[in-house]
Amino acid sequence: MKYVVIIRPEAENDLTNAFSWYEDKRKGLGYDFILQVDSSLHFIQRIPFAHPIEYKDVRKCLIKKFPYKILYIIVDEKVIVLAVIHGKRNPDLSKKRMNNA
Repeated sequence: MKYVVIIRPEAENDLTNAFSWYEDKRKGLGYDFILQVDSSLHFIQRIPFAHPIEYKDVRKCLIKKFPYKILYIIVDEKVIVLAVIHGKRNPDLSKKRMNNA
Protein backbone atom coordinates (compact mmCIF):
# COMPACT_ATOMS: atom_id res chain seq x y z
CA MET A 1 0.00 0.00 0.00
CA LYS A 2 1.25 3.47 -0.87
CA TYR A 3 0.67 6.09 1.79
CA VAL A 4 -0.13 9.76 1.17
CA VAL A 5 2.57 12.10 2.49
CA ILE A 6 1.39 15.35 4.05
CA ILE A 7 3.99 17.93 5.02
CA ARG A 8 2.85 20.29 7.74
CA PRO A 9 3.59 24.01 7.33
CA GLU A 10 6.21 23.96 10.10
CA ALA A 11 8.09 21.20 8.27
CA GLU A 12 7.86 23.20 5.03
CA ASN A 13 9.49 26.12 6.87
CA ASP A 14 12.18 23.77 8.14
CA LEU A 15 12.91 22.68 4.57
CA THR A 16 12.99 26.24 3.25
CA ASN A 17 15.37 27.36 5.99
CA ALA A 18 17.71 24.40 5.56
CA PHE A 19 17.70 24.78 1.78
CA SER A 20 18.63 28.47 2.08
CA TRP A 21 21.36 27.76 4.63
CA TYR A 22 22.98 25.06 2.47
CA GLU A 23 22.59 27.09 -0.70
CA ASP A 24 24.35 30.04 0.99
CA LYS A 25 27.24 27.76 1.94
CA ARG A 26 27.73 26.41 -1.57
CA LYS A 27 25.71 26.88 -4.74
CA GLY A 28 23.84 23.65 -5.51
CA LEU A 29 24.20 22.19 -2.01
CA GLY A 30 20.65 23.22 -1.12
CA TYR A 31 19.38 21.25 -4.12
CA ASP A 32 21.44 18.22 -3.03
CA PHE A 33 19.76 18.49 0.37
CA ILE A 34 16.28 18.63 -1.18
CA LEU A 35 17.07 15.59 -3.36
CA GLN A 36 18.05 13.58 -0.28
CA VAL A 37 14.89 14.70 1.55
CA ASP A 38 12.80 13.75 -1.47
CA SER A 39 14.44 10.32 -1.61
CA SER A 40 13.75 9.81 2.10
CA LEU A 41 10.13 10.87 1.70
CA HIS A 42 9.62 8.40 -1.14
CA PHE A 43 11.03 5.61 1.02
CA ILE A 44 8.77 6.64 3.91
CA GLN A 45 5.80 6.68 1.56
CA ARG A 46 6.50 3.09 0.48
CA ILE A 47 7.52 1.63 3.85
CA PRO A 48 6.50 4.02 6.66
CA PHE A 49 6.92 1.51 9.49
CA ALA A 50 10.59 0.83 8.61
CA HIS A 51 11.92 3.67 10.75
CA PRO A 52 12.20 3.59 14.54
CA ILE A 53 9.93 5.41 16.93
CA GLU A 54 11.63 8.47 18.41
CA TYR A 55 8.99 9.53 20.94
CA LYS A 56 5.42 8.38 21.53
CA ASP A 57 4.13 7.48 18.02
CA VAL A 58 6.54 9.76 16.16
CA ARG A 59 9.03 8.04 13.87
CA LYS A 60 12.41 9.30 12.76
CA CYS A 61 14.09 8.96 9.38
CA LEU A 62 17.71 10.09 9.11
CA ILE A 63 18.52 11.89 5.88
CA LYS A 64 21.54 10.51 4.03
CA LYS A 65 24.61 12.76 3.69
CA PHE A 66 23.08 15.51 5.85
CA PRO A 67 22.72 15.74 9.65
CA TYR A 68 18.94 16.12 9.47
CA LYS A 69 16.02 13.93 10.42
CA ILE A 70 12.42 13.74 9.32
CA LEU A 71 9.91 13.32 12.15
CA TYR A 72 6.58 11.87 11.12
CA ILE A 73 3.47 10.07 12.32
CA ILE A 74 1.30 7.53 10.56
CA VAL A 75 -2.45 8.11 10.68
CA ASP A 76 -4.60 5.64 8.75
CA GLU A 77 -3.16 5.75 5.21
CA LYS A 78 -1.36 9.08 5.71
CA VAL A 79 2.18 9.94 6.68
CA ILE A 80 2.22 13.35 8.32
CA VAL A 81 5.62 15.06 8.39
CA LEU A 82 5.92 17.12 11.57
CA ALA A 83 9.47 18.40 11.20
CA VAL A 84 12.67 18.25 9.19
CA ILE A 85 15.28 19.32 11.71
CA HIS A 86 19.00 19.23 12.33
CA GLY A 87 20.02 16.30 14.52
CA LYS A 88 21.99 18.55 16.90
CA ARG A 89 19.17 21.04 17.35
CA ASN A 90 17.66 21.58 20.79
CA PRO A 91 15.65 18.43 21.62
CA ASP A 92 12.95 20.60 23.20
CA LEU A 93 11.94 21.78 19.72
CA SER A 94 11.55 18.19 18.56
CA LYS A 95 9.46 17.29 21.61
CA LYS A 96 7.30 20.39 21.18
CA ARG A 97 6.51 19.42 17.58
CA MET A 98 5.89 15.82 18.55
CA ASN A 99 3.57 16.80 21.41
CA ASN A 100 1.56 19.02 19.04
CA ALA A 101 1.01 16.16 16.59
